[in-house]
Amino acid sequence: MIKLAIIDNAIDHSIYNPIRHWKICLENDFVVFKATSCQFPDIQDFTHIILTGSEASILHREKWVYDEIELVKEAAERGVALLGSCYGHQLLAVALAGPHYVQKCANPEIGWISISINRVDDFLGDKRSAYCFSSHLDEVTEMPDEFLVFASSDSCQVQGFRLRNQPIWGLQIHPEMNINEAQWYLEKRVENKHEPLHLFQAAMNSQPRDSRLILQVVKNFVG
Repeated sequence: MIKLAIIDNAIDHSIYNPIRHWKICLENDFVVFKATSCQFPDIQDFTHIILTGSEASILHREKWVYDEIELVKEAAERGVALLGSCYGHQLLAVALAGPHYVQKCANPEIGWISISINRVDDFLGDKRSAYCFSSHLDEVTEMPDEFLVFASSDSCQVQGFRLRNQPIWGLQIHPEMNINEAQWYLEKRVENKHEPLHLFQAAMNSQPRDSRLILQVVKNFVG
């Protein structure tokens, strides 16, 4: 039986509320743990863990981040299924590959972007292009051989990876954010004049495009 935990890495739910996004997508019951309050699951109580995005930068790590890194290492050793989105994807890379595999973006991706699924994979399926919402200023760089990179974009070479032979996936995109939720998020970012403001404004005024990858993500992670 699947026992699912979600580690909420958000700072301010009035701007970004990943639990609301995942709740819309998931049929499974789950238990929420607030990372910034140093609340983390007991690994032996769960079979699956989702690591959410965050307004924080993975390059500036507070104590709770180091605690979460240690939890991820233990979960991987115990064979727990892990899925990280955006910040969670970057945290998986830091924990399981090393901190030098994350860096500041040369070209931040904010808005609805096109990604290339460039390998046939059980997680996202056949090779193709797809659209999804993205919002990140940091990124994962080229990964070591024990990681299979299966998706990329023009500005980010590691949009999706899997730790070979283990149920551990990272996605730089936000498949869990539907169009309405993403537009609300962009409006809050612009309203609060968050930088890079011009990119949030441009995304808010752009045409939304969503290939609904979340349906495949949820099916293959907890289906």
